[in-house]
Amino acid sequence: MPEKASITSSELGTLWLTYQEKTMILRVLEYFIEKADDEKAKDIMINLHEELEIYVGKIVQIYEEEGAVIPVGYTAQDVNKDVPKLYDNGFDIMFVRLLKEISMGLHSLNLTMTFREDITILFEDLTAITQKYFRICSQYLLEKGLLVRTPYVSMPKSVEFVKNNSYLGGIALNPFSQKRTLNTVEVSHVHKAIESNLTGLQLILGFAQCADDGEVKNFFNEGAELAKGIIKELSEVMIQTNLSIPQTPGGNATRSTVAPFSDKLMMYCTSLFCSFSMGSNSLGSAFSLRNDLPAKNTIFMKDIFEYAHKGAKIMIKNGWMEEPPQMEDRKQKMN
Repeated sequence: MPEKASITSSELGTLWLTYQEKTMILRVLEYFIEKADDEKAKDIMINLHEELEIYVGKIVQIYEEEGAVIPVGYTAQDVNKDVPKLYDNGFDIMFVRLLKEISMGLHSLNLTMTFREDITILFEDLTAITQKYFRICSQYLLEKGLLVRTPYVSMPKSVEFVKNNSYLGGIALNPFSQKRTLNTVEVSHVHKAIESNLTGLQLILGFAQCADDGEVKNFFNEGAELAKGIIKELSEVMIQTNLSIPQTPGGNATRSTVAPFSDKLMMYCTSLFCSFSMGSNSLGSAFSLRNDLPAKNTIFMKDIFEYAHKGAKIMIKNGWMEEPPQMEDRKQKMN
């Protein structure tokens, strides 16, 4: 028997997806490191870059051992470090933190689809790295006053059980129906959605003002309006429960119109954020018992899916969408 089993379709697919994401992150980090004006933030990003580069190399080694072509991913051609700062006031670490949040979900999912020990260990290691840097970024932002905590709440003194169906109240079709106060689980998801969309909004505003292609620029502007709409809707939910709305006290896009990244990279990054947003909205729906919240999330997911689909068409049109490894077309071989 061979020392290692051949990699399966799911292992090839998860490695391919990881290569795309990590090479994109490396290019973004290279730009942010070059423009960092805070030494602690710079050190965080340099250390993360060094650790991720090792695992990109491990993925390349597995591909080579299996005789598979190395994906293109994102290269030095997709980043220009010699341009003015596109973002200011802590946005670099805010963005890295959100990327680590996305990576945690991806690596956990990837682990459920791997079988070979070396690939399982690779994703376990990446999960540990991701969790470490998510914590480091969170602590950095808290120290700088750039991360807003979820609202505090009085501690419960007794265990309560739902007594009737009115607990599920808040029917979306009737805006005047009585809505109970949000529970702590629901607040967690609403707060997180607002926070993520605030960071995404600043990201995409910067992309919009520096994109080269007119269609791409319009696409980013449309995405900014979509994010604003989601923030507005969910902020109203928080206000109805007399809760403070999370606001980002920093991380603004500057006035620069010179692109640090290729349109291809910016489109992929936006696509990644759309996928993350749809996944987060699904979780928010699953754990929300007040009927109006899943109804809102369903509309958000529909709008985000349609927006992402429009982006995919733009990427295909411009030859920017790299195709994942395909399964054999048995029917074609039989003809």
